[in-house]
Amino acid sequence: MKKQTLGIIGGVGPLATMFIGEMIVRRTKAQKDQEHLHTIIDNDTNIPDRTAFILDNTKENPVPVIIEDAKKLASVGADMIAIPCNTAHTFYDEIQEGSPIPVLHMIRETAKRASELGAERVGILATTGTLTSRMYQDALEEYGITPVVPDNEMRAHVMTIIYDYVKAGKNVTQDDWQPIEDAMLALNCDRLVLGCTELSIVNRDLKLSNIYIDSLIVLAECAILACGYELID
Repeated sequence: MKKQTLGIIGGVGPLATMFIGEMIVRRTKAQKDQEHLHTIIDNDTNIPDRTAFILDNTKENPVPVIIEDAKKLASVGADMIAIPCNTAHTFYDEIQEGSPIPVLHMIRETAKRASELGAERVGILATTGTLTSRMYQDALEEYGITPVVPDNEMRAHVMTIIYDYVKAGKNVTQDDWQPIEDAMLALNCDRLVLGCTELSIVNRDLKLSNIYIDSLIVLAECAILACGYELID
């Protein structure tokens, strides 16, 4: 298989974009520079907030900007696109229709990973926009998995972690995070999906347990394989 070049539409958020770049390098089986995946990263912080538009469609629509970024990346040599933002996948069909090259679907791939791990009840930790869109719920149900969403109090706590901490560049402590994990385990979840790439930063910093399925790492690994490279053992 001919090696493919990956275009990453980033800025959604910026720290998660840098982290997926690092994860792609760390997870690729390579002995030297030339054996690594060629990536083109557009850290486009001008993309409007996805959750804001889902909850109020009078807000600025992020889709046209994302499509323009896909076209731009294709024009400079990208063969496929990864978007390290779960909430953006609410608009996946529209984005793929407007993109001249294939777009990886991180939510479907994460649900597939949950199925491969034998999960039966999966808690979804994500933005209000992602939960409202039901993208994860529907994807998990397609694999016969029961999706579990946090109650309103925990949803608000997750949003605080995402927006007031990670996006704002503040560190999250174990004490900040533990109430979320405790609440989801009390709902008898056997796996928890980190369905927002900002939460992947929490995973990196707190070294969360293997009960978690990290959507950003799933996307990084899928991108490596889709571009014709191997994963490190």
